[in-house]
Amino acid sequence: MSDNSTKKGIKPTKISLSEGARFAVVAARWNAEITDALHDAAVETLQGQGVPDNFIETYRVPGAFELPAAAAALSRQDRYANGAGAVICLGAVIKGDTEHDRFINQSVAEALQRIAAEHLTPVMFGVLTCNTMEQARERAGGVHGNKGAEAALAAIEMVSVLRSICSPSQPDQ
Repeated sequence: MSDNSTKKGIKPTKISLSEGARFAVVAARWNAEITDALHDAAVETLQGQGVPDNFIETYRVPGAFELPAAAAALSRQDRYANGAGAVICLGAVIKGDTEHDRFINQSVAEALQRIAAEHLTPVMFGVLTCNTMEQARERAGGVHGNKGAEAALAAIEMVSVLRSICSPSQPDQ
């Protein structure tokens, strides 16, 4: 995730951990080698940014296709909706011999986006959509970093953004 906003004259969003923000980390069990690494990095990043352990909840679902059901249930909860917190969805879909991966990836991405918009809850798409297991490893702590950590940082930023939008009495950030 790179920020070119200052080069284009766009004021970057100030990232700050909002008081009392809660985070749910929902990780698929399928491709556990990858999703465990994504999960661990997301949780460690949240903790490193000052989120107390009791404000981080972890849930496991069978695969990436099940992420939207968990995200929808969580986003309806007061502890996450309307800028109160965020849901971080993590998975790894690796291309096989058929087009199954394409259908899973597209349906999950669209469902998570719809859930986020409907409930004003940041729902982060931390699903790796790779052609090979090696590409997934590179994005789960390898040469391309860890997308679980990036999803956690984006979740913190989005909670801050939604809180500033949903609370007009707060000064501009």
